[in-house]
Amino acid sequence: MSKRIGLMGCGQVAVYGHIPAIQETPDLQLFAIFEPDPDRAREIQQRFGVPHAFSRTEDFFASGIEAVTITSPAPCHRENVLDCARHRLPALCEKPLAINKSEGDEMVAAMRSAGQPFHSGFCYRFSPVALKIRELVREGAIGRVRSLRLIYNWHLHGKYEISHDGSQILQRRREARMEEGGPMVDCGTHQIDLAHFWLGSPVTRFTAHGAWIDDYLAPDHMWLHLDHENGAHTVVEISYAYTHTAQNRRSEFIYELIGTGGIIRYDRDLESFFMENASGRHDFPCSPEKDFIGLYREWAAALHSGKSDLLATAEEGVHVADLARRATDEVMAGRVQPLS
Repeated sequence: MSKRIGLMGCGQVAVYGHIPAIQETPDLQLFAIFEPDPDRAREIQQRFGVPHAFSRTEDFFASGIEAVTITSPAPCHRENVLDCARHRLPALCEKPLAINKSEGDEMVAAMRSAGQPFHSGFCYRFSPVALKIRELVREGAIGRVRSLRLIYNWHLHGKYEISHDGSQILQRRREARMEEGGPMVDCGTHQIDLAHFWLGSPVTRFTAHGAWIDDYLAPDHMWLHLDHENGAHTVVEISYAYTHTAQNRRSEFIYELIGTGGIIRYDRDLESFFMENASGRHDFPCSPEKDFIGLYREWAAALHSGKSDLLATAEEGVHVADLARRATDEVMAGRVQPLS
């Protein structure tokens, strides 16, 4: 029997990713949505044919839902998860799971006390590309992995947008993500999680560097270096200022793993995914870096079985968010001002 799912927060990611994926998963039913803006709640309810829509959390949790997916803005995650714990409902929460480690630990403890499953929704794990890389690494297809380069440089839909009166204004989505901590705290958490997902080896040390192309407290271009317990090294490079004011926008999205016996390389924009090792070049099918449907199929299975080898635990989500936040904070604290 399908699980009745409640979704909290009807922003852009929910609309293009989470809601369609839930509705395409046979063992799940999108039963209710919560959105503080009543007009937005009604709009999403009608657009997707959701049985119930609420703008009051007490009504949402009393609707008969059996599990909750949280796609609200990051500053709302703590309150949303604590509500799930109070109502003893399983939760799947978008990244970054928490604003800081203290909040994250509180969320994990509350869900543990409630005896409910709690997972972090890292949808990059479920891309066929990411799963194939994990399989190749586990098989030793390129020997022992010693270096990972994970690059995501883009514009986050540009610095400006046109308002209703035709004037140029700051594009709010990018503005909000920068105010919440910048690219490493936001999308960079996916890359940090993938390094752990593929290597299965904890981070023992990190260093970070940043560049300020725009005028925010957080850097809009960052590099994060991670040393792993098994001797591997990961570098994550991420930008929200890459062609952000250009007429023609570009992006870079690359995974490269270098091992003692070869390399694996994925370039989303070139639609290239291959491995080079002692037996030659091996080309694999390309796919997008995100897979919301794969995420929800795995969550549906976990809700019925009580276990999953692929979903990120909430503890992993807290660790990744904390690492990204601490790295960003250190870069901001050590910012070097240009010579006048």
